[in-house]
Amino acid sequence: MPLDKESIYFSVVPADKDNTGFFWRQQAFNLQTFNSRLFDMFDFNYYTINSEHGTISLGEVILARAHRYRNYEKNFAASCISFLHRSCRAFCRLFVSVFHIFDNKLTIMIVPHSEGKVINFQTNVFALVSGVVIILGIVSSFFYFNRQVAGSSAEISRLMNENRQTLASLDELRDENNNLLQTAKRFQNSLSQSLSVLGIEQSDSISKASMKDSDLSALFGTDDIASGSLREATDIRNLTTYLDNAVQPIEQIGKMLESQNTLFTDIPSIWPVQNPNAHISMGFGPTVHPITGQWYIHKGMDFSTWRSGDPILATANGQIVTVGYNSSFGNYVIIKHKHGIYTRYAHMATIRVRKGQFVSQRDIIGTIGNTGVTTGPHLHYEVHIGSDVVDPAKYINVKLSD
Repeated sequence: MPLDKESIYFSVVPADKDNTGFFWRQQAFNLQTFNSRLFDMFDFNYYTINSEHGTISLGEVILARAHRYRNYEKNFAASCISFLHRSCRAFCRLFVSVFHIFDNKLTIMIVPHSEGKVINFQTNVFALVSGVVIILGIVSSFFYFNRQVAGSSAEISRLMNENRQTLASLDELRDENNNLLQTAKRFQNSLSQSLSVLGIEQSDSISKASMKDSDLSALFGTDDIASGSLREATDIRNLTTYLDNAVQPIEQIGKMLESQNTLFTDIPSIWPVQNPNAHISMGFGPTVHPITGQWYIHKGMDFSTWRSGDPILATANGQIVTVGYNSSFGNYVIIKHKHGIYTRYAHMATIRVRKGQFVSQRDIIGTIGNTGVTTGPHLHYEVHIGSDVVDPAKYINVKLSD
């Protein structure tokens, strides 16, 4: 019965056409989407299929389709087994052919030009090919390692050149290191002398270094050299240690200079007139009065610039205690400094400070004039310590003009 289509639409009805007690609904099924649920729903031997080719049971259709799929599987398996069998036979034939080719016997004869004995020996293709391959491998290895050796030789030559340059640089470094050590020794000697003059105690490491007057290596310890390390590196490490030990004395010198600078700003240590034309027109001590012509004690120093209006400076830090005028000094200012020191500035044209004001060294307190008893514009400058009048030249350290 021709029911071999992939998709058959059919009607399911009871095989005995008995409809008593039940209502059977005609329904179409697709064999291509048939699944196990249909087995649970029907008894296939009980149902038949009405088609254009006739009437058969549904069980026969299912069995025919299953039989066809089993035939497909058997044919596929047989094809695979046949393909593998043919492949194995072809491989065996190929292997046998290659074996026969390589197993062919060859006779090699060596015939000398003279009437010597002919040399011949037998071999096969496999041995001949193997020998050729081995010879080619040996020749190739020879060229490869020869190239490697040439490259290694070039690298060794380059490294030797670098080594020579490094040795030259090391020699230069040694020379510079020796120069540095000599400079350090001179610095150490100067520092030791300066510390002795200033009364600053030296550290033990600096004192020990100053006591060694031998060669450069004797300037510092040589324990590291004895242990086998580089001499240059050891010298540099010792030099670093020495410089570290020298920091504290230098800091002490800096602090002393700072305190001295503070001291210099607290005492009248500069000229009260800062001008290129400034000069001392009359010094401290006995002299002839320019107006009366009689001898008297000049209790200060006169500074002149041959003109009025040039600024007058405070010679030290202090406080303005007097701002006044009298017939002898004219306009004058008195400044109180530390350590019981006072300074007087007289014959001023103008006054730019007030009583009670604090001034610093080099502050402008007024201008040069010729107020009071004068023969011309100048500054009369006095220094007092307590109730005593002293020579200002001892503080400003100047050389009096003739």
